[in-house]
Amino acid sequence: QVQLVESGGGLVQPGGSLRLSCAASRIFFSIMGWYRQAPGKERDLVATVTSGGSTNYADSVRGRFTISRDNANSTVYLQMNSLKPEDTAVYYCYVVRWGVDYWGKGTLVTVSS
Repeated sequence: QVQLVESGGGLVQPGGSLRLSCAASRIFFSIMGWYRQAPGKERDLVATVTSGGSTNYADSVRGRFTISRDNANSTVYLQMNSLKPEDTAVYYCYVVRWGVDYWGKGTLVTVSS
């Protein structure tokens, strides 16, 4: 059974920073990453990282967000800097194992003054 535990969401002012964490079951995942869903919108890719360290970012966050993972502890992080109000969304942890997707329950990030 795959369990994903997300943490790090909250309220931050524009220009601020947050770090999200997702601790997964201590098994191998080929891909780990984050998606987000803003109110009234579809769930979109934020960033992913493979077990080998290759990363992929949405254009809207490239240069501001950094994804990383700790393979030994099956944990993925998302460092979010220079946050904007349009980054407000529920952020979902996402992992892939043997071609099967697993999702966390989500953590809310609100960027507002």
